[in-house]
Amino acid sequence: MDVPVQKPCDDSEHAREQGEADTQGHRAGADTTEQVLRWCGDLGIEELTLYAFSTENFERPPDEREALFDLITEKLRSFADREEVHDREVRIQAIGETHRLPDRVRAAVAYADRRTAGYDDLRLNVALAYGGRAELLGVARDVAREAAAGDLDPETVDVAEVERRLTTGPTRAVDLIIRTGGDERTSNFLPWHANGNEAAVYFCAPYWPEFSRPDFLRALRTYQSRRESWRRTRARRAAALLAAVGDDGD
Repeated sequence: MDVPVQKPCDDSEHAREQGEADTQGHRAGADTTEQVLRWCGDLGIEELTLYAFSTENFERPPDEREALFDLITEKLRSFADREEVHDREVRIQAIGETHRLPDRVRAAVAYADRRTAGYDDLRLNVALAYGGRAELLGVARDVAREAAAGDLDPETVDVAEVERRLTTGPTRAVDLIIRTGGDERTSNFLPWHANGNEAAVYFCAPYWPEFSRPDFLRALRTYQSRRESWRRTRARRAAALLAAVGDDGD
């Protein structure tokens, strides 16, 4: 099961409501991330994708952006050294246009990747400098460029070829998206993986720093309810098809 979580902007919104600096909200959000990672391991969830820094976040004020980069750098390195990460064999990997990030963040990404390279029990994908539309646009441009140069036959482009070119790397199809902070939108997050798999979406009012285990369990129940609904729908369609075939045979 792959569970992407969208949380980047509501950390700062939560801090403002509490009368705190934005950086305090981001740090509290990072603490929540550690808890969610633990819950995923306890429940046997195989993959968690966290929307940590979108391409739109580059437009934030320079001081807030730099503070975010410092926090991401710190947390990537501390996560990679955490005993629990190694006990649970968590694979940490960044997805997105990481070449756009400062050197210190890219160095931390490489460090976390190197420290956890041999693990695969739980995969933590950290979306950094990521935007879904930009990702798909990049694939379209690459395909068009190679086709124009005669290096690629457009007729051979299939789902597997597109997925090979995505910046999200070897993630599974998305099963459930959790969106915190009360916004009922998916904010350009993993459109290929989520829409192609008809992922369930859970919207909740608490901001990411306030996100609790009961909230997490309610999100999983949303996914389970969606799966049960799919099963019932498929069963009805199969029964209708069999009935139609039977009628034709009479």
